[in-house]
Amino acid sequence: MRKKVVIITGASQGIGAGLVEGYRTKGWSVVANSRSIKPGAFGGDPDVLIVDGDVGHPETAKKVVDAAVAKFGRVDTLVNNAGIFIAKPFTEYTVEDFTKKINVNVAGFFYVTQAVVTQFLKQGTGGHIVSITTTLVDQPIKGVPSVIASLTKGGIDAATRSLAIEYAAHGIRANAVSPGIIKTPMHAPETHATLDALHPLGRMGTIDEVVQAVLYLEDASFVTGETLHVDGGQHAGHW
Repeated sequence: MRKKVVIITGASQGIGAGLVEGYRTKGWSVVANSRSIKPGAFGGDPDVLIVDGDVGHPETAKKVVDAAVAKFGRVDTLVNNAGIFIAKPFTEYTVEDFTKKINVNVAGFFYVTQAVVTQFLKQGTGGHIVSITTTLVDQPIKGVPSVIASLTKGGIDAATRSLAIEYAAHGIRANAVSPGIIKTPMHAPETHATLDALHPLGRMGTIDEVVQAVLYLEDASFVTGETLHVDGGQHAGHW
């Protein structure tokens, strides 16, 4: 049987790189995209196709899907992982900050999702879209300014449910994973105690915990329109 194929955006590091490894462990072929990804990433694995470029541009989104079909013959899942977070007081965001967030978080979701759904419909065998959002959409935290994160990722959270209903009759599912703060090298060790305390469970999440949530949704064929929180309880409310 032909291997299943997943496109993962923002795949060069952190959660994205973890997702590549997670899907490869399942035996899937992977199309790995990011603006900074290098040829030969992931050890030159022949079942990982590297496609660089900014999916905030429609031509890049088309290139990624076309490359997946040309190399592997189909697309079964899209993981919208690309995203950026800029924490500033609301009145201090610049036009450049706003433009960058809209380009990466919103356009980077819209164009590639549109191209993948078009491919799903052409194949006629269903498909799956998983988008990475943030738990700040549901539960803002004092001291963590997040208006533009909520504006952009909150839109993706709502769009996930719209996609789930619009395309359910075609066998296409749409879900989201909403992480809290995930322990990656971007967080300096001296900040860990403070970041741990922002979660009711008293610690940050791990990359593997986000990957396992995405893989759960992959296998949960009766689940669509769902936002799965991986946030140590942050979404449950103030504590």
